[in-house]
Amino acid sequence: MQRFAVGIEFCGTNYRGWQTQQPGVISVQETIEKVLSKIADEPIILHGAGRTDAGVHATNMVAHFDTHALRSERGWLMGSNSQLPKDISIQWIKEMDDGFHARFKAQARRYRYIVYNHPVRPALLHKQVTHIYYPLDVEKMIEAAAKFEGTHNFESFRAAACQSNQPVRHVRHCRLIQHGPYLILDIQADGFLHHMVRNIMGCLLEIGQGRYEVDHIDHIFAAEDRKAAGVTAPPDGLYFIQAEYPEHFDLPKVPLGPYWLNMPE
Repeated sequence: MQRFAVGIEFCGTNYRGWQTQQPGVISVQETIEKVLSKIADEPIILHGAGRTDAGVHATNMVAHFDTHALRSERGWLMGSNSQLPKDISIQWIKEMDDGFHARFKAQARRYRYIVYNHPVRPALLHKQVTHIYYPLDVEKMIEAAAKFEGTHNFESFRAAACQSNQPVRHVRHCRLIQHGPYLILDIQADGFLHHMVRNIMGCLLEIGQGRYEVDHIDHIFAAEDRKAAGVTAPPDGLYFIQAEYPEHFDLPKVPLGPYWLNMPE
C-alpha cells in the first residue's frame, strides 16, 4: 500500500463544494476520486486538508490517498490531468509515509478573499472575485480585520448548519491588503467553521460601507449569536490557498495563485 499527497487547484463555480455528498450532487472530491480510481483500477478515497463551500475555489488544496496500484508519480499526475475536467488540476504529487494525513497533520489553513472594488464590473474575472461597485472605507476595514486575530469564540460567525463541536478558533493573522481596486483579505487559523471567512468578510464590507463602526466587531463577538453578525459574502471571491504542515513532510512550495491572489503583502 502506497500513500500519495497531492496539491489540487480548482475553480469551484460548477461544484457544490469540495466534499462528496449525496448522489447527483457534483463535488470536487468525487470528481477526482472517479479519475484516480480509473487509473488505479481500484476504489480511491481522497482525504482533504479542509472543506470548501459551493462556488469556492482553491489554489493548493492538499489531499492524500492510499492505493495498491503501482504507478509512477508522473504517471499519476499526467494520467489524472488528462482525464479531469478543465476546471480541476492536480498541480503536484508526492509519495508519503503512512504518518502523513492531509487533514489531521495540518497545523493551519489559510484563505484569501478577493474583492474587486470598482464602479464597473469585470468580465474576465467573472466568478473569480467578488465585485463591489460602491466606495469603501478601506482604512476602517483594515482596522476591523485585525480584531479577528487571536483566540476567539466564533459562534456569531458560523453558519447555522455548522457541524463543528465547538466554535473557538485561533486566528494567526487576519489582514486586509489593498492593491489598486483589489482588496485581499488574508486569514490563517488552526481551523475554520462553516461560512466563517465569508461571514467575516460580510461584516468588514458593512463597516466599509459606513453602516457600522470598527468596534461593532466586539459587539458581534460578545453576542455569540449568528443573528448579531451581517450578511454572508458571496463564495466567488474565496480561495483556499494553503495548508501548513510540519517541515519534515517537505511538501512542494507553490505560488498562491494568479495575479489577483499572488500580490505581495
